[in-house]
Amino acid sequence: MAVSTRDQEVLDALRVVRDPDLHRDIVSLGFVQNLQIDPRGTVAFDINLTTPACPVRDDLRDQARTVVSRLPWVTEVQVKMTASTAVARGQGSATPLIPRVKNVIAVASGKGGVGKSTTSVNLAVALSQSGAKVGLLDADIYGPNVPLMMGIKEKPDVTGTQGSIEPIVRFGIKLVSIGFFLDESKPVIWRGPMVHGAIQQFLRDFDWGDLDYLVIDLPPGTGDAPLSLSQLIPLSGVVIVTTPQDVALQDVAKGMAMFKQLEVPVIGVIENMSYFVCPNCSEKHELFGRGGGERIAKSFDVPFLGQIPLQPNVRLGGDQGQPVVIADPDSPAAKALNSVAGEVARHVSVLAFQARGNFVPLQGLTIRKT
Repeated sequence: MAVSTRDQEVLDALRVVRDPDLHRDIVSLGFVQNLQIDPRGTVAFDINLTTPACPVRDDLRDQARTVVSRLPWVTEVQVKMTASTAVARGQGSATPLIPRVKNVIAVASGKGGVGKSTTSVNLAVALSQSGAKVGLLDADIYGPNVPLMMGIKEKPDVTGTQGSIEPIVRFGIKLVSIGFFLDESKPVIWRGPMVHGAIQQFLRDFDWGDLDYLVIDLPPGTGDAPLSLSQLIPLSGVVIVTTPQDVALQDVAKGMAMFKQLEVPVIGVIENMSYFVCPNCSEKHELFGRGGGERIAKSFDVPFLGQIPLQPNVRLGGDQGQPVVIADPDSPAAKALNSVAGEVARHVSVLAFQARGNFVPLQGLTIRKT
C-alpha cells in the first residue's frame, strides 16, 4: 500500500527510536504497526515488542511519543504497546513434544541451597504479571518444592475433559510437578532412565497449550535432568543461580561447562542472597562475600542478570505458598526479582533473533486511513 507524505513523516521521525538490544530502529524492525492519522492531526500507532516483559517498553513508548509530537502538524499522539513474543531456536511445529511453546527457560544451579526453586517460582510469576503466558515445570525429581512454594498442599486432579491431562493453574501459571503424584513422605529412588521418562511424560502428555515461556526448575548439579531436557527439546537457554561465596562459584563453573558441552545457550547469571539490609539501621551487610556472580559471568562472557537480596519475606512467601513478587511486591527482593525477569525476557528475545541468522523485519506494517 502506498504511503502518504504524512505517513512517511511519522515513520521517518520514529526511525530515531532504537531498540537498545537489537541495535535497530523500531521501524526497520517492524515494531510500528497500525499507523492511523486523522485530518485533525491525531496520530495513533502500535509498537509491537518481542516480549511483554520488555524492561525498556516505557522508554520506547515515551521516545516515540516525543519524536512524533515534534512534527508541526501533529496535535495528539496515541501509542499502544503490544507484544508478540519472539520464538526461540527450534521451537514450534518442529518440536512435537511442546509445539505451542515459544521459549523454554531452564533454571539451574551448581549446588543445592542457593535458592534456585525460589528464583524459578518468582521468575515465572513475574513474567506472568508482565502479561506473558507462562508455564512452570518442576523437574527437580528428587526434591520437588515448587508445589509448596506455589501454595498447592493437596494432590490436585490433573484430569481434564475427555481424559486429557492438564497442568494446574496457580497465579495464572500452568504448573506441573512430580510432587503431584508422589507420597511426599517417601524418597524418590530412581535411576537415570526413570528420570528421563518422567520429564518426557511431563512434556508430552500434559496439554501446555500456547505459552510464551515455559520455566523449568532443574535439580542442582550436573545430573540426568539437564541432559534429558537438552535431548528432548531445544532449550532457549539456561539461567544459572548462584550465591556470592567462592565455594558456590566452583560448582557454577562445572554447570557452565556442562551446558556449553550440551550446546545450550546461557542466558545469564543471577546472584541470590547477595546482601542483607538491616531493618533497624538500613545498613547493607554482604554476608556471603561480594561480586561472585558478576565475576563468574564475566569469566564465562555471559550476562549478569542481577542481584537478589536476602530477606525473610522471601523465605516466608515460599513457606506460605505466596511468592514474594505477589505477597510483598514493593519489597527490595520483589523489585529485584521483577528486574531480573525483565532481563531474562530481554536476553531470550536477543537469543531468538540471533538464532534466526540474518534478521528479517517483522511483516505487517499496516496504515489505516480515517
